[in-house]
Amino acid sequence: MSRDEFVFIQESSPDWSQLDLLRDRTIAQTREWVDFVAETQKAQPVMARILRNNESVGWFTGLIVRKLGLRILGSPFPGWTTSYMGFNLSEGVDRGEVMKALFKFAFRDLGCVHVELMDRHIPLGIVQSRRIAHRVFHGYEIDLTQDESSIFSNMASSCQRCIRKAEKTGVTIQPSTDVEFAADFYNLLCEVFARQRLVPTYSLERVESLIRHLCPTGRLLLLRARDSENRCIATGIFPAFNDTMYFWGGAGNHEYQHLRPNEAIHWYAMRYWKERGIAKYDMGGGGEYKKKYGGVEIAVPWVRKSRNAFFPVLRELARVSQSLRQRVEGLRRSIR
Repeated sequence: MSRDEFVFIQESSPDWSQLDLLRDRTIAQTREWVDFVAETQKAQPVMARILRNNESVGWFTGLIVRKLGLRILGSPFPGWTTSYMGFNLSEGVDRGEVMKALFKFAFRDLGCVHVELMDRHIPLGIVQSRRIAHRVFHGYEIDLTQDESSIFSNMASSCQRCIRKAEKTGVTIQPSTDVEFAADFYNLLCEVFARQRLVPTYSLERVESLIRHLCPTGRLLLLRARDSENRCIATGIFPAFNDTMYFWGGAGNHEYQHLRPNEAIHWYAMRYWKERGIAKYDMGGGGEYKKKYGGVEIAVPWVRKSRNAFFPVLRELARVSQSLRQRVEGLRRSIR
């Protein structure tokens, strides 16, 4: 085996507690999150040790799903409401070379026809220079190692005013672990989509599954915003692991948005996880409204590779079909 050659060895029962000690581990690579995706996507987990010259240099985390009878390896796959997965590698290991070995492993050993990969530590430049098919996942990241006053002052003045207004008007933020939270969150989410004549891209059962798998670990923060009359007017879900917290989802009642509960929820979540040693806040993708929280822009390649030329066409047709179904269902509900 040459120095540049990597081999993937699939393991069915890895030592998850040891894996979670790896410095570049993400929340989506933990056992509980993998179980959540496996349950909601009817997927088969793939945990593989990565060898170079018969020496272990890292791990790969992904899951296999079937689409139209074809096996697809996602790490993650779009639509899973799941952030970065990919590799955990020793210092100095070339992620670009490991990525090439992953494609061989997926096609030859796993019998997959398509692979999708989003690894936070793969530089965009590597993917571009090697002309690997990808789209760019844009987002915002906030440095939580600063003191609270600096984090707050980095926000847009409009965002600062919103947080102060929420406090002055009696909005309170409450952490939750009760089973009703999923329904509260999802009902508000449906309201948000209904205003655009759409329906959510995932079901209530997915939210329930996330909470069931992640809440017992202490790595999931569920927040309700209540007004002065104790009505639930907004919600937010914020997982965290290792050194990073994430924004998984949020939804609020439009009637009470003048009280600014959404900004108050984000500010509470940042302070909550900062106090528990979290160093950065990944806001989970783009969105004009996220700029006001004072983060820096990030760009992560979401890589894709197909064994057959026809699969990208099928993938695009499936995406368009799903979008159309969402719009038709949203319109149908709006005229009932």
